Amino acid sequence: MTSLLVIIVLVLLAVALWQLTKIFDLTQVGSSSDDSQVASDNDNNVQGYIMFGFLAFIYIFTIYGLLKWGNLALHTPASEHGSLVDSLMNITWVLIFTVQIITQGLLYWFSFKYKGNKDKKALFFADSNKLEAIWSIIPSVVLAVLILYGLYAWNNIMFVDKDEDVIEIELYAQQFKWTARYAGQDNVLGKANVRLIEGINTLGVDMSDPNAQDDIIVSELHIPKGKKVHFKMRSQDVLHSAYMPHFRAQMNCVPGMVTEFAFIPTYTTAEYRELPFMVEKIANINKIRAVKSAELVAQGGTALDPYTFDYLLLCNKICGASHYNMQMKIVVDSPAEYKKWLSEKTTLSQDIKAAAAAEKTAEGAESTKDSTSAVNDTVKAVIDTVKAVVAKVAMK
Repeated sequence: MTSLLVIIVLVLLAVALWQLTKIFDLTQVGSSSDDSQVASDNDNNVQGYIMFGFLAFIYIFTIYGLLKWGNLALHTPASEHGSLVDSLMNITWVLIFTVQIITQGLLYWFSFKYKGNKDKKALFFADSNKLEAIWSIIPSVVLAVLILYGLYAWNNIMFVDKDEDVIEIELYAQQFKWTARYAGQDNVLGKANVRLIEGINTLGVDMSDPNAQDDIIVSELHIPKGKKVHFKMRSQDVLHSAYMPHFRAQMNCVPGMVTEFAFIPTYTTAEYRELPFMVEKIANINKIRAVKSAELVAQGGTALDPYTFDYLLLCNKICGASHYNMQMKIVVDSPAEYKKWLSEKTTLSQDIKAAAAAEKTAEGAESTKDSTSAVNDTVKAVIDTVKAVVAKVAMK
């Protein structure tokens, strides 16, 4: 009902404005005004200066944006290939800004310089081979160089030698969480299929595969510093994207296929927290959170916990209603800490056996309970029978 009233009010306002416009037109009858649709020299001058004003706005806002929000961009990369990605990105930004400054400047300068004037006549020519060559060859060369450099960077990042010593980890995506599977001692991931998902085996690992017997499943990702980690990615339901921003790594997770990405971490979580830019960033965030916490407490709410930096695995595809919450903590340990952490984890095979034993124990307990209940019922029935007989004898 409220929506209908709002629509009616808007329609009435539109009708009122239309009537006011007609009244204004009637008041102009007989006045000496220029009703022609042809722009005068004054109109062209005004438009030319407006063009220059808009050009100044673009440049000023660009500079302001860089100064205001430039510090929000990702800082020091935490992987070996990260500097190569940042270099490619910086070259791209420099090219974009250079082309933008030149083309926008020329666009608005020519709009002003060659604005309409009754004393000027436009020069028309059908084509210019020289101009066509300039605006075709130069962009082609620049783009070719940029693409070749990008391919060079991509090949360096994505190449994993078969004989290279890497850690094999699977990232499993599903709405709306991540799960990691480690290859175990043999460093070979067991086969898996979504059709095999059952009970505790939520990733559909084929437990008949010998390579799957030592696989380890966790909900928090740990990786060692200085060691290449080879990620293989699967999706259970829809298209997801494994995005690890501080490692400059991203790869789509596509249902029905396995995608991959590899990198070498260069900072442990503790080391990255101590970098000067991160110390300053954490301090600024906690300053903001302290102010917000004071407001919440004043309103009877709960104060916010202090922020602590952690690497994160995020989903970079809009995969559903809780897409924003699809993330997993990544911890980069020293090699010794990583080995210790991994040695404390149980394998999927052990988890399945423990779950089966627990289920069997629960069934046994239920069976014992049922037997005890049956015995109790029998005893009760015998007692009731004896009581009935005694009562009859007493009556006689």
